[in-house]
Amino acid sequence: MTGTIVNAAAVVAGGLVGLLARRGVSKPMEQALNQALGVAVVVIGINGVVTNMVSVNPDGSLSSSGELLLVFSLVLGMAAGEALHIEERLAGLGGYVERRFRLSGFAASFVSGTLIYCVGAMAIVGSINDGLRGDPSVLLVKATLDGISSIVLGATLGPGVIFSAVPVLLYQGGITLCAGALEPLLTGELLRQICAAGFAMVGCIGVNFLGGRIKTANFLPGLLVPPLWALLQSLLP
Repeated sequence: MTGTIVNAAAVVAGGLVGLLARRGVSKPMEQALNQALGVAVVVIGINGVVTNMVSVNPDGSLSSSGELLLVFSLVLGMAAGEALHIEERLAGLGGYVERRFRLSGFAASFVSGTLIYCVGAMAIVGSINDGLRGDPSVLLVKATLDGISSIVLGATLGPGVIFSAVPVLLYQGGITLCAGALEPLLTGELLRQICAAGFAMVGCIGVNFLGGRIKTANFLPGLLVPPLWALLQSLLP
């Protein structure tokens, strides 16, 4: 679990640096950084969706797949998330921490950081490589990227980004420990389908940075739709 531990530590370190820098950031500068981060996250989300849905044919032409499954993943995920009140529960937990410890902006930075750091192919593939082969290289690269983004999140949104290291530790650490069982499942087309849905959610986070009001956390159950669909297909004659 070397890569996951380093990744979580990078999130904490970056968040602390961001909080220290926050004291010298004016309100107009904070808004400008939020907009810049929003655009960057939207682009990352779009790039991730396109990368996982578009392929190059031998003749050089482009083809795409998984559009309908992506729609179902987002729609069913949002429906389940609304029914379970995931966004409200996370916001309530974050609000309690804000009030209890007087940490302004905890909920927004915690939810945004958790989704950005945990969704994506690098988290899954890197954790599997770390668990099966003892190779943390992918997660070390991810740790660098997450550390940089946590500086910006800490400076603009608040201290919750530091605590998003806990879900990173649990999520990636769990995949690493179960890597032997998960590797045959989380590969190929299924991995691309999960990541396409995940990066669509990342894009929603960017929209929220730009002033949108999408309940991004409610999409999370949608990550289960591609595995369930693959399981259903395997059971059908």
